[in-house]
Amino acid sequence: MLLAIPLAWLQLAREKVRLCVALAGIGFAVILMMMQLGFQEALFIAAVNFHVNLKTDIVLINPQTTTLFAIKNFSRRRLYQAAGIDGVESVTPLYLDFGFWRNPETRKTRQILVIGFDPSQAVFSLPGVDEYLDQIKLSDVVLFDENSRPEYGPIAEQFKAGKTLFTEVSGRKVTVGGLFQLGASFSADGNLITSDVNLLRLFPGRTLGLIDIGLINVKSGVDASSVMSTLKKTLPDDVLVLSKQGFVRFEREYWETSTTIGFIFTLGTLMGFIVGMVIVYQILYTDVSDHLAEYATLKAMGYKSRFLYSVVLQEAFILAVLGFIPGFALCLGLYKLVRDGTALPMFMTIDRVATVFVLTLIMCVISGGIAMRRVQAADPADIF
Repeated sequence: MLLAIPLAWLQLAREKVRLCVALAGIGFAVILMMMQLGFQEALFIAAVNFHVNLKTDIVLINPQTTTLFAIKNFSRRRLYQAAGIDGVESVTPLYLDFGFWRNPETRKTRQILVIGFDPSQAVFSLPGVDEYLDQIKLSDVVLFDENSRPEYGPIAEQFKAGKTLFTEVSGRKVTVGGLFQLGASFSADGNLITSDVNLLRLFPGRTLGLIDIGLINVKSGVDASSVMSTLKKTLPDDVLVLSKQGFVRFEREYWETSTTIGFIFTLGTLMGFIVGMVIVYQILYTDVSDHLAEYATLKAMGYKSRFLYSVVLQEAFILAVLGFIPGFALCLGLYKLVRDGTALPMFMTIDRVATVFVLTLIMCVISGGIAMRRVQAADPADIF
């Protein structure tokens, strides 16, 4: 067995062009699988980034709500009722609406998500929000999400340069009073935060009595699950009571199960797997065919078929490892390119690296297993 490892490598290295083609094909398959999985996870993370960064223990929403993009409002009275439950420390109404942001340079408009709440309450754990809460107490002042898509204009750059920024949202003049970081998602390419009063100025058809999300914080030392149970028994069925984690799952499950996104990216990953498997099979089959006489000689010398099979599997393992490395390295650059170009939170994770590496190994081993059938054709009688 000690000779098997160098034998496998020497056979692969003998045809350098063929080896390079094999590694390129495997690297391409690795890139395809890693990009598909990366896109899928980035989109799911972006979809729940809003939910994850809420400072709340319990969330109230309309039961007819399916996603943040199609949220339904409900009566603010339900939040007042919740405030009277034992163990509840504070309640905060949250308002969401979509307006049209006018790029101050190009004058083009683009839809943007506007988030409104009482600025005396700490609602988000997003970078920049708490620092500028006093600003949105002023009339027609908004905070701009610096991780929004570039089509909204160089707002962050100009604000950091000390410029006073004025533009329009749904036809009303606003001032950018600060920056925060949230990022683009399925629901919106850009985001604004302002006070609940300012939001009503932007959308005069709205009223404070109808809210989109109710945030409930429980007192220190109180079990949030027991408060949730009381709320579910007390409040009518025109509101849905969720924990913060439940609210995050609610949004993610919608995009995973109610849309084709999960299927599309899973199919893309599968296609990369199949492409890589075909390439490795062709390389190994050709290599075995070229060395069929040598395999027959080894059989004539008394080597078992099991040894010959192990050589093919070792070749598959070597191809998997060597092909994975350049594919992984290129993906690091591609991930950064996607982050810069789309503002999606696309980062490499250890779990994803391990998943794709295991898939690459399986892909190559399956190909090696299929190519083994060619080894069976090595007959010692053919060399005489």
